[in-house]
Order: sequence, then C-alpha cells, then structure tokens
Amino acid sequence: MYIRCWGARGSIPVSGPEYIKYGGDTACLEIRTGNSDSVVIVDAGSGVRPLSNSLIREERREYTFLFTHAHWDHILGFPFFKPLYLRDSVIDLYGCPTTQGNMQTLLARTMSAPYFPVPFDELRADIRYGEFCRDAMMLDGMRVECIPLSHPNMGVGFRFSEGDTSFVFLTDNELGHVHRGGRDFSEYVAFCAGADLLLHDAEYLPEEYPQRKGWGHSSFDQVVELALAADVGTLGLFHHNQDRVDADVDDIVARCRALLVERGSDMKCFGVSQTWTTRL
Repeated sequence: MYIRCWGARGSIPVSGPEYIKYGGDTACLEIRTGNSDSVVIVDAGSGVRPLSNSLIREERREYTFLFTHAHWDHILGFPFFKPLYLRDSVIDLYGCPTTQGNMQTLLARTMSAPYFPVPFDELRADIRYGEFCRDAMMLDGMRVECIPLSHPNMGVGFRFSEGDTSFVFLTDNELGHVHRGGRDFSEYVAFCAGADLLLHDAEYLPEEYPQRKGWGHSSFDQVVELALAADVGTLGLFHHNQDRVDADVDDIVARCRALLVERGSDMKCFGVSQTWTTRL
C-alpha cells in the first residue's frame, strides 16, 4: 500500500513562504493498492488539483473516490479534477448520505449557478455512484472499513488493510465531544487498534480546545491518548489550522513527541505535509 498526501490543511487553502514545509492545500490523499496499483482518492480538497495533473501525465483514467464528508475544504477541489472532463475517465465515487443529501447531490450543488460556471451534468467522465456508511468493502484486494466521525453534519473515517498492514484516516473528528451520529472514545480506540499508521485531525492546542469545543476537531493531546490506547505504530497529525505557519506546526509536533516520551512510549509522531509519502 502506497500513500501520498496532496493536502493536509484544514478549513481553507493558504499560501506563502511561511507555509512551505507543510503546504497550504486542503485535504486530499492518494492511495495505491499493492495488487495492481489501483488509485484510491480520499477527499477532494484543493490538493486534488495537482493530483489530477499528476494522474493525467501518468495517463491513468480509472479511480475510486472516497469522501469523508462534504464540508468545503474536502470538496472545493472537485470541479478542478481534470479527468472529470475526459470521456475516457471511469470514476467510482462513494460517500455517506446525510440529511443534506447524498454525495452526488451535494457535489452537483457546489457546481450550480452562481457558484461555478460549468454545471455538474456536463461532466464527461463515466461516474458511478455508491453509498458507503457501514460494514466493509474490497478494493483490488485492499479491505476498507468505515466508522462515523464525530463532526457537525456527520461524516465517515476509514481503515485500509492490505495483508498484515493497516492505515486509519480520521480527519475532522472531535474526540472530546460526541456529535450527532458520532461515536465515543472507546469505539474509536477499537477502530484504530493495532494500526501501523494513524492520521488524525489534531487542529487544536490543549489550551485552545475549551473555547472551541463542539466545533468538530481534536487537540493534539486527545489524539495522543487515542493513539496510545489503540497501540498504533505511528501517529501523523493532520488538518493543520489555516493560521498555523510551519514553525507553529513544528511546535505542536515537538509537544506531541514530548508527551509520548512522558508517557513512556517510543511511538513516532509527525506532522503530515502535502508532499509526504509512505509505503506500508
């Protein structure tokens, strides 16, 4: 399993020299399966635009999209995913319906006038829609499981398993508050148990969280507690606040590592950047 991040920022894209290390694009992950290098894309934040350019250069035309939820920072790049406008593109698109509609309806709404000049029904790709809210499915030999996120307007997180390795992605997940449809801490521990890699929303500092409780995001110390309880191999901090420059994210990573040492753990902790890659 190959994983590349194309965007790790939260809420809104940012740019400037102070954002070079971790990048300014919002949520987008690319996963390649070990069997036949199938392309799985998780979320379509602004990072999906450079990913689409890369896939076109590679002449890849078949993809699976998995959406965690439909907040702006996770879908705003979708209309700029260039394969959508190519007739030979084949896209399997999965999302979990909410009270606001299914993913097809929500994406179409963002491309309606006056928000976007090209309507959704003019996309040329062969797009096949599916719902994925529970249980598990297989994608080219990779098992994908999901769990509801604790986040306003709901959403889902994913666990990807191939052979003896597993990766969990829980963005926009508030561990200190259970939102409608969300799960409690113990259920997230069970979902993450023994994962080789956990990427988790860690937007807030512990001293910031009391003023932002209920906004749908976790503080890094809450995420450390989850990682320790689930005994994961490596922890990646995700969904960096739009106002945190590189030095601020470096400080969070340093505090995370110090907390792990204080707890007697040798677990690795790092801040996810939009150029980060790994192979499990």
